[in-house]
Amino acid sequence: MLLGDALELRHGPPREALAAARPFFEDLGRALAGRELVIVAGNHDHGLLEPWLAGRGADAPPPPLGVEQLLDPAEVSPALAQIAGWASPARVRVAYPGLWLRPDVYATHGHYLDCHLTVPTLERLAAGAMSRLLGRPAAAFRGVDDYEAVGAPMFAWRDAVARDAPTGAALNGAATASAWSALSGGGARAGSSHSAPVRWLRRRMILAGFPLAVAALNRAGIGPLRADVSMGELRRAGLRAMGEVAARLDLGDAYVVFGHTHRAGPLPGDDQQEWRGRAGARLVNTGSWAYARVFLAGHAGESPYWPGTCVLVADDGPPELRRLLRDRTHAQIASNVVRLR
Repeated sequence: MLLGDALELRHGPPREALAAARPFFEDLGRALAGRELVIVAGNHDHGLLEPWLAGRGADAPPPPLGVEQLLDPAEVSPALAQIAGWASPARVRVAYPGLWLRPDVYATHGHYLDCHLTVPTLERLAAGAMSRLLGRPAAAFRGVDDYEAVGAPMFAWRDAVARDAPTGAALNGAATASAWSALSGGGARAGSSHSAPVRWLRRRMILAGFPLAVAALNRAGIGPLRADVSMGELRRAGLRAMGEVAARLDLGDAYVVFGHTHRAGPLPGDDQQEWRGRAGARLVNTGSWAYARVFLAGHAGESPYWPGTCVLVADDGPPELRRLLRDRTHAQIASNVVRLR
């Protein structure tokens, strides 16, 4: 099961992302010959699902969206039909927003959590603004339709911008990482001694203004947001938000497997209580398959954001985290990073 963001549609035209992804899907299809591949859309590739979502209400008011829609790729979008062809002889199905893998295990990408996040990421701010514009506060959400009503217009606009040309940092996610680096003190760069005081002064100005900006956003009704962007708070805020989604989707005490925030877990040493939603959901994060150097420690494999984690769901027992690329070095990972222009 590919748990969303298998394609990067925020950076530029879909044809470029599809061309980059084709060899992967062809290899995966051969490896899964005669078996099933389930594809879920995330926030980076929500455009794969947009034609199906847009067509649901063409003739009559559509029924409410449930937590599991199982679809044939050809009825969802031409892009997914193309991907299904590349992945043959594997059988491809589409699930959205997630799939019950067992009666007690539900898997979803997790981008709905942005609506409840207290860290002011760009997507959280966009979700807050859209929620306020539509008069649909996240505190009143009761199901999938509420999340899609707020999220789908944001994604559709972003995908429309990216359809014809490469996008800038504000849309492709680079700005969020840069802002976190500036606020947290990460991302040190080599340079002349003359530039160090300038960087220090710039960072002090950002740090001084950030709480004021967050307070202004809260007064404007975009929050609730907090000015804490530490690594610990990034983890805790993401887990609180995903627990809130699980409660509002009525997932009970199921294991909820998700990604989106890229922080694998729970790992040995983690506080297990942080990984329980307010309604009892047992949260499991599949981690990252993106190489984001700003979130990584100096030694390979040390960071919970190190790429290459997956989750194995057996017939019984808790879902199991497997870190497949922990033995790789920074150089080995970086040399295989696919960069869209």
